[in-house]
Amino acid sequence: MQPRTFFDKVWDAHVIADLGDGACLLQVDRLLLHDVTGSVVMRELQASGRAVACPPQVFSIIDHLLVTKPQAAPRDGWTPVAVEMIGEARRRARELGVTLVDVDDQRMGITHVIAPELGIALPGLTVVCGDSHTCTLGGIGAVGWGIGTSEGTHVLATQALVESKPKRMRVTFDGQLGPCVSAKDMILKLIGTIGAGGGAGYAIEFAGEAVRALSVEARLTLCNMAVECSAKYGFVAPDERVFEYLKGRSYAPKGEAWDAAVTHWRSLATDEGAIFDAEMRIDVGQLAPQVTWGTSPQHVASVRDRVPAPAGEPQAQALAERALAYQQLQAGLPLADVKIDVAYIGTCTNARLSDLRLAADWLRGKTVAPHVTAICIPGSAEVKRAAEAEGLDAVFRAAGFEWHEPGCGMCGSGRGRLENVRVISTSNRNFENRQGKRTRTHLASPLTVAASAVAGHIADAREEGVR
Repeated sequence: MQPRTFFDKVWDAHVIADLGDGACLLQVDRLLLHDVTGSVVMRELQASGRAVACPPQVFSIIDHLLVTKPQAAPRDGWTPVAVEMIGEARRRARELGVTLVDVDDQRMGITHVIAPELGIALPGLTVVCGDSHTCTLGGIGAVGWGIGTSEGTHVLATQALVESKPKRMRVTFDGQLGPCVSAKDMILKLIGTIGAGGGAGYAIEFAGEAVRALSVEARLTLCNMAVECSAKYGFVAPDERVFEYLKGRSYAPKGEAWDAAVTHWRSLATDEGAIFDAEMRIDVGQLAPQVTWGTSPQHVASVRDRVPAPAGEPQAQALAERALAYQQLQAGLPLADVKIDVAYIGTCTNARLSDLRLAADWLRGKTVAPHVTAICIPGSAEVKRAAEAEGLDAVFRAAGFEWHEPGCGMCGSGRGRLENVRVISTSNRNFENRQGKRTRTHLASPLTVAASAVAGHIADAREEGVR
């Protein structure tokens, strides 16, 4: 047999029927429904008179529309429409008999945070959700991707989906990360190198010395932003680090089934000599913390660089000029001179326990600049409990951060708090008006956000002599 990639092995194992011209009917192992699109998916299924094909493989999770404000009671939606959508998601999930992870559930949290946390996402599984950042789950060795609502209804009714097989790309990160440099900086560097459209049509496997050294949580961050270079799928082939992370998780196999699963998962690694359609390498040995200056994740530079002048093809140049105007920045300005109004740590990209530990360790004994509003939103109830058990919440509060309840928070829309301000954020999108009307977002790692919160402007955590 010819050497095969990880993606080929998982794809081939899920083909129910080859439909020709590259299209296949695939078995879908898990369907995740969040409160924005999930209620629509369930409504459409019930309106059609069809039944759920495999209820145990469907999970309805309340996360996008929650109020995360500290001690908010009741913890419900942030607008009347949101309250209605959450209520509908709850009611329909119960009527259809699928697993509901509600607000008051000890397991609650952001879908892409709790899916690996609970072992819902496992190596070699196919997982879909009405959210493009489902590629996050590639960090655990699953093949996850975002789907539309009509596709969601189809999966709910059949537990299968028609997909066209993409080309395969391997991105190899060589070398070892330096102090204060993280997976977030790696993925921003990649997007800046290949552009926001550079991964279109590819399933990207992340590999190399630097990837193998990442924790599972850092791999989830890496894969989370694969879609920001237009790759539908991003993943790391599972290894012993993943198996150790998953053992004992609620939905992970137990006993003899666990041993059999691990044997299977080990067989999924890309074979020596497997051919990819595209290959690229990035040496991270000298990589500096990255921060975006524009309105696309591809508008990124090292934290010590200056805002670049628009250049390149006419379309790219026009996009950069528009980005500078929106961001109210001038080419040539040192990024470290950019004053911020808000520092935000949260979202499915960087709200896991390891992210909070890094930021809290850096913040210990320091104080947020007087003009900065600083907010931390843990990614799940489990992350929040663990952080509070370690006293991390006290560190954040002492430094001047707001400590919120878990949820998606202000990643999208800003909940009205971030309009017309400049935010340095651990989220994954800096599009115009993404975090609110006229909000100017700079994407960065938790350490860079923490350092910037204290400095009051974009800052390099390495300059503080920590880590």
